[in-house]
Amino acid sequence: MNRQQVYWDEVAVGDELPEISLDINVKRLFLQASGAQDWYPVHFDPAFARKAGHEDVFMNTGFVQAALVRLITDWMGDAGFLKRLAFEMRRQYRPGDTMVCRGKVTAKKEADGAALVFLDVWAENDREGIATPGEATIILPRTAVGGG
Repeated sequence: MNRQQVYWDEVAVGDELPEISLDINVKRLFLQASGAQDWYPVHFDPAFARKAGHEDVFMNTGFVQAALVRLITDWMGDAGFLKRLAFEMRRQYRPGDTMVCRGKVTAKKEADGAALVFLDVWAENDREGIATPGEATIILPRTAVGGG
């Protein structure tokens, strides 16, 4: 986890965010579903998940969203602001998978006094590659005059 502040002036298009890796297991699935009060059985009942047409239980959307938010906020630092996050859940994360979240800077601009950075972010599973592509916009502080 990076708690150092990232400044708009120091960010370049093409910069990569430090990846995060999360092992998906039954305990993590159950804790996420119960913590989010997501009682849809496809997230914790293998027989129900198979009957519903899935290969196995799978992680819920809230977990994936939280992982992408963590990727972004750990990188940008406490003075940054996550303005927008959009993503598509195209594939599942099942027990035994490793979820890896990655991102890169695609553009930056100033608009209405805000120093904006645009990111491509995504989460992968080790079975199918990119399972959740997304985009984010963040606001970063400018480097203080005098380098502070």
